[in-house]
Amino acid sequence: MRRSLRIGFGFGLTSGIIGTLGLMVGLESSTDSKLVVIGGILAIAISEGFAEAISIHIAKEIEKIYNMKEIWESTLTTFISKFIFSSIFIIPVLIFELHVAILESILFGLFLLFIISLLTAREKSIKPSILIMKNIGIAVCVIIITHFIGIWISATFG
Repeated sequence: MRRSLRIGFGFGLTSGIIGTLGLMVGLESSTDSKLVVIGGILAIAISEGFAEAISIHIAKEIEKIYNMKEIWESTLTTFISKFIFSSIFIIPVLIFELHVAILESILFGLFLLFIISLLTAREKSIKPSILIMKNIGIAVCVIIITHFIGIWISATFG
């Protein structure tokens, strides 16, 4: 896979998983509403998909490393992968009871982060355990923090 596509895919996948899981957990903890969680997932898939794609685009233009074709490849790949990897979490919310869907989404998201971290480590010839622990650790921190923020919001404003 070309570098420009790897950049967009990796960025969109990682951001899609961590950002969406954080949003889902926070919304579930504060509202316990499937409708709100689904709306949040779609909002993050679209708004952050565009925002992060244009951010990658501008960052690559500033670097002056890529030609315009490569910049647009990274831009579009970021949006598509962010949209897909955020939207995929709607499926368990539609199928399962919300608390189960959140748990299933967390496990699935952490599994995907494990796989992308493992592949990245192998490609860079670095120790996979360090990269895996770092990426999964960040995701777990986001999940824990947004859970408690959701509880606080519910208690304070609910």
